[in-house]
Amino acid sequence: MKFIDESKIEVFAGKGGNGIASFRREKYIEKGGPDGGDGGNGGSVYALADRNINTLVDYRFTRIHRAKNGEPGRGSDCYGKGADDIVLRMPVGTVITDINSGEVIADLTHDGEKVLLAQGGKGGLGNIHFKSSTNRAPRQCTPGTEGEARELQLELKVLADVGLLGMPNAGKSTFIRSVSAARPKVADYPFTTLHPNLGVVRVSHEKSFVIADIPGLIEGAAEGAGLGHQFLRHLARTRLLLHLVDLAPMYEGTDPIAEARAILNELKKYDQSLYDKPRWLVLNKLDLLEDRDAKIAAFLREFDDFDRYFTISAINGEGCKELTYAIMEHLQAMNELEQQAAADSGQETDANTL
Repeated sequence: MKFIDESKIEVFAGKGGNGIASFRREKYIEKGGPDGGDGGNGGSVYALADRNINTLVDYRFTRIHRAKNGEPGRGSDCYGKGADDIVLRMPVGTVITDINSGEVIADLTHDGEKVLLAQGGKGGLGNIHFKSSTNRAPRQCTPGTEGEARELQLELKVLADVGLLGMPNAGKSTFIRSVSAARPKVADYPFTTLHPNLGVVRVSHEKSFVIADIPGLIEGAAEGAGLGHQFLRHLARTRLLLHLVDLAPMYEGTDPIAEARAILNELKKYDQSLYDKPRWLVLNKLDLLEDRDAKIAAFLREFDDFDRYFTISAINGEGCKELTYAIMEHLQAMNELEQQAAADSGQETDANTL
């Protein structure tokens, strides 16, 4: 299935049915009084997060979603039938924005979350609602209201705990194959990865985390060069960034230090909050180095913009297990800090209430 992570759609809720002015007319009952029913409500449009869907491809080709109108009221106190709602199933992680106002309508962060996108119109009132002791034959009725119409931007942000940064051919896809069951394409040419890949890294039976393999960045990505700028949004939800660096580049004259700095410059240009996330340096392809200790030391002397560093060889798994254990410990520590902060905030709120 083709990976699509952006789309624009239009949603139209149904119009409410009109109320009706009607009077009961039967044999021997010449003046039976008003019996016009209400119109039915128009259908609404909802978005539903579904973990079984992982792309917005359905909305790339089907852009208009229109709910049906409610039926008009009838005589004999018969109300019009309300129209069925439309439910649009979307991947978990979808951000829905109103294009005209810029308002973020919904951020679907968990499976089963349901959000109203466009409210259906309300059915009009029949003349049975206008009868009174002084107005026994009302001819008033009201029309149904129009349903809402919106033009929406859908943007999928992959939900992952860890995101991979790095130049093309840094070994990100090989690393994710090494530590998870994901099988992204691996080849010896740049831009092998054309869309984000997710892998679940299982450290034990009870402990696991999700890692995202993002297409490689190049210098100028923040201005639109290459592929990586299209997918940097998928790193926004991650809690830890792994910056993979190829210490044994295939092309002569390639400077790993300059490439590493270029990645950070593009990250900072794109989003300062993304740049400020915890970031670990991962030096890859040790299996291709003869004097690995000297090259690692030389790299670290020139490049120091990271929180921690690890050395691995993704192709044969060297150092990968130790790295995944360290990531799991870091994520658990972050969870504990967040839970403690939430508990302290709750206690403070209770104290203020008292």
